[in-house]
Amino acid sequence: MILKASNVVKYYGLNQALKSFSLEVPDKTVFALLGPNGAGKTTFIKVLLGLVRFEGGEVEILGCSPGELEVKKKTAYLPERFNFHSFYTAAQVVALYGKLKKIRADELDERVSNAIFMAGIQDLKDKKIGEMSKGQRQRVGIASLLVDESDLIILDEPFSGLDPLGIRDLKQLILKLRDSGKTIFLNSHILSEVESLCDHYAIINNGELIQQGEMSNVLSQGTLEEYFYQTLSVRDSSLGSANE
Repeated sequence: MILKASNVVKYYGLNQALKSFSLEVPDKTVFALLGPNGAGKTTFIKVLLGLVRFEGGEVEILGCSPGELEVKKKTAYLPERFNFHSFYTAAQVVALYGKLKKIRADELDERVSNAIFMAGIQDLKDKKIGEMSKGQRQRVGIASLLVDESDLIILDEPFSGLDPLGIRDLKQLILKLRDSGKTIFLNSHILSEVESLCDHYAIINNGELIQQGEMSNVLSQGTLEEYFYQTLSVRDSSLGSANE
């Protein structure tokens, strides 16, 4: 397992954002963390990235704890709203991320060119961030992930702001990365795209793990959307009965 969380507890003041949350992510797969707004998805991603401390449980990434240098070296992250200084061009942004990842100067230009090509933004390489649409900035963010050789790629709502062609291209790229040996961990509200892309999934609601498993098992019974709503409805009904 490239990532394993066991009974993770996280509080924001008196609000418990994660309640003994556990999951396992196999390596070289596309894994989706699903849930409604406020379910705890972004909090868990922040835990993985070492951006917030948690009060209980254990998290292991690439054999290390969140925030350790080895994890930072081998993990790439794209937030839902990728942005940068408006006067930077796409190529300059990708190059800066390459420098932050300690790519050697004599390799940087080639790595930047390859990342821009893989992300399909050759036409944007000299365009300034301030002149781009949200979807274009998202593509630049994808390119910035590809400039190094991270084993784990974390994507927060990666399809946000992309048009249908952009979504298609990103899905193809994600599958290509998986087939090259990468692990992609994402969350998304666009269930129709997730079901055609992901190998494994987990559903979180109110900070708790509701269900996890292989996507093929879900699709053998219907659509992910139907399964998602049914799973949450059954959970809510059981909680309602327990409180009566």
